[in-house]
Amino acid sequence: MAKTYTVAQLNAYVSNLFREDFLLGGVRIRGELSNVKYHASGHIYFTLKDSEAELRGVVYRQNALSLRERLKDGMQVVCTGAVTVYERAGVYQLNTKAVEKLGQGELYELYLQRLRALEAEGLFDPAHKKPLPRFVKTLGVVTSPSGAAIHDIQTVAYQQNPYVKIVLFPALVQGQDAPASIVRGIRALDAYGVDVMIVGRGGGSMEDLWCFNDERVARAAHACKTPVISAVGHESDVTILDFVADLRAATPSAAAERGVPNLEAELALLSRARERLRYALQTKVNLLRERSRRANFLLRLNAPEELIRARKLRVQELRRQLRSELFNKKNARQAEFRLLAARLRAASPLNRLTGGYAYAAHADGSAVTGVSALETGEQLRLRFLDGEADVTVETISRRQPETEEKHGREA
Repeated sequence: MAKTYTVAQLNAYVSNLFREDFLLGGVRIRGELSNVKYHASGHIYFTLKDSEAELRGVVYRQNALSLRERLKDGMQVVCTGAVTVYERAGVYQLNTKAVEKLGQGELYELYLQRLRALEAEGLFDPAHKKPLPRFVKTLGVVTSPSGAAIHDIQTVAYQQNPYVKIVLFPALVQGQDAPASIVRGIRALDAYGVDVMIVGRGGGSMEDLWCFNDERVARAAHACKTPVISAVGHESDVTILDFVADLRAATPSAAAERGVPNLEAELALLSRARERLRYALQTKVNLLRERSRRANFLLRLNAPEELIRARKLRVQELRRQLRSELFNKKNARQAEFRLLAARLRAASPLNRLTGGYAYAAHADGSAVTGVSALETGEQLRLRFLDGEADVTVETISRRQPETEEKHGREA
């Protein structure tokens, strides 16, 4: 009866066979790099392939430090190393000691040719990019219903906004039929009327993601009226869809975060805007109230009734001042008149009549200035204080002036 072995024993036996084989201990293999991954430990994992087959490879940290160039998908290389068995997984791999670059692979060359052709047509023109909507009610997703991408998108989208509606179009994201399936999904969700659309899948090799480099997918995304976010693979994975899409996200989770605005942040923004608006309105109202108060004050100050009342008070005051000045001037004139009248009365000849004197006048009314002007028989009129009397000159006696008499006595 044949001996029974465990899986570990079989893998260990095969691994020992590989180590003892001289050819497998130092082999040089040419191929194209694909699915290159740099691990946090410093190891590099990749797939080496040609048109007929592929081989897993690894460059451990101590050998990775001596590489002259960073490994990338699509590079044509010659790997030198030993073929060993990874006993835990039961697979063989190329334990690479050195990597020599030969050039880009055929698939990568096709990728570059297609990229240049579509760019020449203007499919990557930034002017054609559509902005993402500020608020999203319905999120469309074109991806596999069983992949990790849809789970990540749903988780992040509901964290951003629990009320967002997610419409999934289950599409193939790998294989020959994948491009047509993705195109149908883009057109269906665009016709449905979603607010924003995420097209993508999880990470993989360049071959796994090749459907997103298809020209049909690029043209469908370019013709889409709905903003499209590409979320293909990891941050290091770049496809033609990334250039055509309105926004490229490094991962499906990042696409959901960019495509669905955070509800709490938006509500906080609205709250701050409301407070600013309330403050601005209150400030405006206070300013208008102050202006109204000033206008009312000026209106009352310059109102016709107030002006008329002020003018009336001014007229009354002027009238009072006029009366006072007229009264004072009248009293002054009266006092002056009385003084002048007293002086006139004191100087008037009539005032002398009170002492027994009379005023003599000729018949023509002229005053009698002396006896030399009289004639015997002439009619004179004597005016007394209490009346007049007509008299006739009967005799005229002349008296020598006092000066002449004085001179005569002296002589």
